[in-house]
Amino acid sequence: MDICVYCASSTKIAPAYFEAAKQLGVLLAEAGMGIINGAGNIGLMGALSDAALAAGGKVTGVIPHFMVEQGWNHTGLTRLIEVEDMHTRKQTMAQLSDAVIALPGGCGTLEELLEIITWKQLGLYLHPIVILNIDHYFDPLLAMLQKAVDEHFMRPQHSAMWAVTDSPAEAVRLVRTLPEWDPNLRKIAAI
Repeated sequence: MDICVYCASSTKIAPAYFEAAKQLGVLLAEAGMGIINGAGNIGLMGALSDAALAAGGKVTGVIPHFMVEQGWNHTGLTRLIEVEDMHTRKQTMAQLSDAVIALPGGCGTLEELLEIITWKQLGLYLHPIVILNIDHYFDPLLAMLQKAVDEHFMRPQHSAMWAVTDSPAEAVRLVRTLPEWDPNLRKIAAI
């Protein structure tokens, strides 16, 4: 399995987030799962990649040319895929993955997570999505998603599109065991 991991590139965040990223990297490597990420060399992305590589894992990074020109790419990854733009980056990461895990992050991470949930709702991405809710980081987003269900912007069945845990080990277990989404559920995308 290859797991797409969305996460922050910020370096100014709490140590607990770095520890979770490192632990996840090691656990995925030990499980023989490849990592696909945005190829960043700092923040949680860098920590995740470095930990996985040090544990013998494989990391594929997908990054737009303009970011490589800025020197933002990790230079020690197993494989680096350069793409034209951010849209192609997200599409490539999804196409290469067998599941998604979202670590805490800013606008980019939140946007990636919401887009992949939308794709799943539309039957365009059928694989597991796990939200790794370290230190309750995602609680406000999860409350917003529940509000969307409560106020009929989404169906109650849509809450089954993602799983939530605060444990990197449980996240790895979930990507292995959660079932594929039924593409026939596309018909319930509209309310």
